[in-house]
Amino acid sequence: MVSRNGAVIVIMGVSGARKTTIGQKLEKEINYKYLDADDFHSQSNKEKMSSFNTTEKMSMGIPLTDEDRKPWLESLRDAIEEYLINKKGLILGCSALKKQYREILRSGDPDYKSEGYTSAVNFILLDVPAEVLIARVNKRAAEGKHYMPASLLQSQLDLLKIDESEGILRVDATLSPESIVDTIKEMHPLQSCFQS
Repeated sequence: MVSRNGAVIVIMGVSGARKTTIGQKLEKEINYKYLDADDFHSQSNKEKMSSFNTTEKMSMGIPLTDEDRKPWLESLRDAIEEYLINKKGLILGCSALKKQYREILRSGDPDYKSEGYTSAVNFILLDVPAEVLIARVNKRAAEGKHYMPASLLQSQLDLLKIDESEGILRVDATLSPESIVDTIKEMHPLQSCFQS
């Protein structure tokens, strides 16, 4: 649902789902600003996720705890609130793995009622099989394009929980980025976001 204040589209999913790629392409298609949630992580969170095991001579990474994530989620919530209050559209690439995380993000909508799921903050899950994700994350890590190693992917998959009552939209993210963006633009609940 889009409120009078504007709208937020959260492109969600685990690492390797191509949130940034899709968010940036969508930004070019509609007059919304794209923000990457990774840019909001503290340096200590980034260091924890990219920690290096000197014994194994490889990047192992340590999964973040809910305590680690809370300030990060709160800073994202504040960014969402700022965009909505200023009646601007926002696309946010964010893992948003658990319902409690999504609730923090939804609370950036000043009109949101807890667990009502009717919000100006809309979620789209980039749905990808684990084997495709592993290949993508390994390739990205080998190219030095991300701080999170593939070894943390399973911890993210384990955390990803979707409650059907939340009304989260899903897109097959094995499609080409262009097809994914076209699919998102055709989604009925988001039509008002894409009208000029």
